[in-house]
Amino acid sequence: MGVLFIAGLYTGLVTSPPDYQQGDAMRIMYVHVPASWMALFVYAFLALMSLFSLVWRHPLAEVLAVSAAPIGALFTALSLVTGSLWGKPMWGAFWVWDGRLTSVLVLLFLYGGYWALYKAYSRPDQGIRAASLLALVGMINLPVIKGSVVWWNTLHQPASLTKFTAPSIHPTMLAPLLLMAGAYFFYFISVLILRTRTELYQRKLLVWGGII
Repeated sequence: MGVLFIAGLYTGLVTSPPDYQQGDAMRIMYVHVPASWMALFVYAFLALMSLFSLVWRHPLAEVLAVSAAPIGALFTALSLVTGSLWGKPMWGAFWVWDGRLTSVLVLLFLYGGYWALYKAYSRPDQGIRAASLLALVGMINLPVIKGSVVWWNTLHQPASLTKFTAPSIHPTMLAPLLLMAGAYFFYFISVLILRTRTELYQRKLLVWGGII
């Protein structure tokens, strides 16, 4: 993971060429774009685990969902902050009520709402049920985020990599993006494992405390 971070940052900030229109300001893309990908990926993972928790009452799925939510919120916040920093030199403002930006902000609220509902109930089973329902309803926002740059008149640039045709991005820029995406993914897996282990230990302590 560390090697991927170093390689991605070095190739993105040092060896990759500047954009012919945006210059060196576009280098924030190597932090912003993979964070945006992970924000969507983690929410899809959260919703899938919520489905398993609701339908099959799988205890591990519940723990995985609860453990993933703060990590996804971190990626979403990083996407919004870096996007604002990128937007200032490009658009002349840190924030505009653009379709893509607004729908990603809604995603951050969904992560926050999930966590708030989970903590709002005195009984954990009620909290996880309410939070899981919100996670599943919130899935409708993912295609909105993806399609926002196509459906509405938007300042945000359209997709240049995740297209049905060949990616319209030079390999010298694509490589750092993929390296950073790999680093973010392995960061997510590592922190998810740590948070899941901690959550399981805490639940065991509560059970033992109740028995004692």
